[in-house]
Amino acid sequence: MEKLASYESDSDSEVAAPPQAAAAPKRQAAQSADVQDDDEPDVDPSDAFGLAALSAPRPDAASAADRKTAKRPRRAAADAGPSVSAAAPSSSSSSSQQLAVRAAPEVAEEDASSSQLLVRASDTAMHVNLPYAAMTAPLLGPQNPFASKPLGSQANTLTGHVEAAALSDFDFRNQQRTFATLGYARDPSNLLNAGGASGTGGFVGDAAKAASLGGASALELRGGGKEGRATARSLKQKREGQDGSLEEVGDGGYVGPWGGWKGEKIHVAEGVGPTPEEIRIAEQKSTDRKKEEEAMALRRKQDDEAGTEKSVFHGKSMFDYQGRTYMHVPNDVDSNLHGEPGAQASYIPKTCIHTWAGHTKGVSAVRLFPGSGHLMLSGSMDTKIKLWDVYHDGKCLRTFMGHNKAVKDVTFNHDGRQFLSASYDRQIKLWDTETGQCIRAFSNGKVANVVRFHPEKHNTFLAGMSDKKITQFDLGTGEVTQDYDQHLGPVNTITFVDENRRFVTTSDDKTLRAWDFGIPVVIKYIADPAMHSMPAVTLHPNKKWLACQSLDNTIVVYAADSFRQNRKKVFAGHQIAGYACQVNFSPDGRYISSGDGDGNVVFWDWKSGRLLKRLRAHKEVVISHEWLPHESSKLVTGSWDGTIKLWD
Repeated sequence: MEKLASYESDSDSEVAAPPQAAAAPKRQAAQSADVQDDDEPDVDPSDAFGLAALSAPRPDAASAADRKTAKRPRRAAADAGPSVSAAAPSSSSSSSQQLAVRAAPEVAEEDASSSQLLVRASDTAMHVNLPYAAMTAPLLGPQNPFASKPLGSQANTLTGHVEAAALSDFDFRNQQRTFATLGYARDPSNLLNAGGASGTGGFVGDAAKAASLGGASALELRGGGKEGRATARSLKQKREGQDGSLEEVGDGGYVGPWGGWKGEKIHVAEGVGPTPEEIRIAEQKSTDRKKEEEAMALRRKQDDEAGTEKSVFHGKSMFDYQGRTYMHVPNDVDSNLHGEPGAQASYIPKTCIHTWAGHTKGVSAVRLFPGSGHLMLSGSMDTKIKLWDVYHDGKCLRTFMGHNKAVKDVTFNHDGRQFLSASYDRQIKLWDTETGQCIRAFSNGKVANVVRFHPEKHNTFLAGMSDKKITQFDLGTGEVTQDYDQHLGPVNTITFVDENRRFVTTSDDKTLRAWDFGIPVVIKYIADPAMHSMPAVTLHPNKKWLACQSLDNTIVVYAADSFRQNRKKVFAGHQIAGYACQVNFSPDGRYISSGDGDGNVVFWDWKSGRLLKRLRAHKEVVISHEWLPHESSKLVTGSWDGTIKLWD
């Protein structure tokens, strides 16, 4: 341990020798520096900034400066070592330098870009005033490839950048009117020059027209240009009495715009008026106009009598090998089409077995041939009526064209040889089913919503009109024989009951009324605050019940003789609000069915009222459907999607 201690002490002494040797000169330099500090004058506490010393010149200022300059190298020498302190006396040679006085402190200059405040495009508020160059500087940083807006110049509108301009309201309206009427206007950037007067800058729009008109604005051309203004002045000069005195009345006085024109002849012997030649030409034109009106009325009457309607037969031959037309009830089918409807039990159909496509718009009504049902009639919104084959080829047999607006309703007469069609063109037309000829047209100037033949009086039919009336027409004369006017809204349905001696009507007035045929007096009036409009009514096959489609998405039932509601039979579960979907019964009366607004056909059990099936039939509302009278489970549906389908 002693050896290690002696070794350590020896090594420490060897290493520490140079600092001890250098410490002596350092202490000497420090002492000399203290001596030099003591030579400086004392500072007055009341004069903290030394202003008195600056205002009063001192003779020894140069020597004091020399001493202060000499002091700094000595301190540096004391810190650096003996070699530095040896060179200290050489700094005292600068005693001849002058003292530079600076009132402001020295400030290091900084680059303006280092202290520039950057503005982001997404900033909505600035709390400091920024120069315009800083606000419009381009965005820094890499471009975002996924950004919806490309980086670039900032836009203050959705379509770009709008520069504000000082423009008077008069100049703006003048240039706007000029551009709207003439197709050019002055460039708003050059509209005002530096002096504030109207400039002669470029034009926007039709520059060629601007050059041809000399850049004149709409205000300057109000008189039609230079020529127009000159013409106006010349006409003004031709007026009589413009130079008269305002103080005189009569001849020689000022008459203003009531003065005549120079050279005008008013008081002439033959009087004022057209010449005989002008009168003859006017009379000739009036005569020609009357002849044209008479010819037009005659042509219109001939068109009404002869009819502009036509039909097209689509089959190969009108007659078969025995000379029979499509009106003949076929015997080569599995069902007995001559039998009594409803003789066999009915079932609910399950699948589509055929589709009739031919209408270009929605189907509004579907009717089967009375008795046999081997033909089907369809009215459509494409203004056409088509007759289809049901049992053989399932093709279109004939197209009837005569309406110029959508067909509202169609109906066969008792034997199917004729049918009526009602359209929104305010016409009711009687057609021959076999030949396609339009027999007669009926109209009272209103739209017929429903038409029905009288089942027994074959020369009469009823039409429910949009003017709140039920109108009775005579087929032979085409005249109106009776009006049933009690409803408060358009009539929607007509249904014959009580062995065709009465009929029931419903209307948009949310009432049900019963009438005796031929007597325009209501015998039964049914209305209730809870009732809704019933746009479709069907008679049960047993002739005892009326099923009414109510717009509260239910089917309500009324007795056909007493017209009392059977509150135990209410069928619900379908959506028909807003649509006049037809209600129908199976031939045997076991099922009641209805279309709905979603394209379905809904079936209920008549006795229990239980919903049995919802058949997805069409893409659009099923507005009409019919059960085939001699089939057990076949159903025809017509929809607003323009198709008619057969289900089994």
